[in-house]
Amino acid sequence: MSLHEMGIPSVDLSDFIHGDAEKKAQFVKALGEAYETIGFVAVKNHLIDEPTVEKLYSQVQKFFELPADVKKKYEVEGLAGQRGYTSFGKEHAKGSNAGDLKEFWHFGQYVSGDDPIKKEYPDNVSVSDLPEFNEVGEKAYKALENTGKYMLRAIALFLGLEETYFDAKIHHGNSILRPIHYPPITSEPQSAVRAGQHEDINLITLLIGASADGLEVLNKKNEWVAVTALPDHIVVNVGDMLQRHTNGRLKSTTHRVVNPPREKWGTPRYSIPFFLHPRSEMSLECLPSCIPAGTEALWSPITAGEFLDERLAEIGLKK
Repeated sequence: MSLHEMGIPSVDLSDFIHGDAEKKAQFVKALGEAYETIGFVAVKNHLIDEPTVEKLYSQVQKFFELPADVKKKYEVEGLAGQRGYTSFGKEHAKGSNAGDLKEFWHFGQYVSGDDPIKKEYPDNVSVSDLPEFNEVGEKAYKALENTGKYMLRAIALFLGLEETYFDAKIHHGNSILRPIHYPPITSEPQSAVRAGQHEDINLITLLIGASADGLEVLNKKNEWVAVTALPDHIVVNVGDMLQRHTNGRLKSTTHRVVNPPREKWGTPRYSIPFFLHPRSEMSLECLPSCIPAGTEALWSPITAGEFLDERLAEIGLKK
């Protein structure tokens, strides 16, 4: 089933960045309405080019094909998986004790200048076994971060805020680029999912097309619907931080990654989401404009850093 068939619209980011006032307004409206309902959109003419995507997937595949003992040397104890390698089965969905059937890598923020926030972030881990791995990871990180900045500008306009409302909040934010490897299934799995049902923690997630099917979204009828990426598109969805900040107006949609049919158990799956986070001090207090008259905010005030710490503990990455 394509994104169009399941009601996830395709939007053209060039309409927002380069279009006239009418095209820009149409983009803002289409995006906002999608995020009020399904929480997902497919975006074309984003800012990460195809050669970078292809090279990133190639390098990621080469990394995960390294022997286990080689990968293990890039797993840094005490970092709660914030940077470098996280081995198979360590993370689980909130509310589940079963480890997800995946291993992954984390690229984090590249802080320039003398911004004191640099002290909050661990250094990125360099892979000496693959000289091009870190280079293409940084290039993809910055392209997706820039794409996300424009998506958030459109969201700000939809919410009646200043267009650049989120700019300072995400500058040198705690964003993560996460290449994921779901290995081939070699024995009867304990459950039917490679990654349990969950909502993302962050403001928005930008997903570069996965290498195999498996992503499913829970729709308004409480039905699981498969999402297949359209060519030349990335999928961008709302996370819990943005849902909370907008008092539930924009929807953080439940999704999961299911196991393939038995005949495809031997097929690995690669997926590379970019989790766009703000700076830790950003307040996620519900926006007054999103609280209907005569009602109270659905959530109490909390900072992005406090919220992230809570959720990392809930999914098993932080004690």
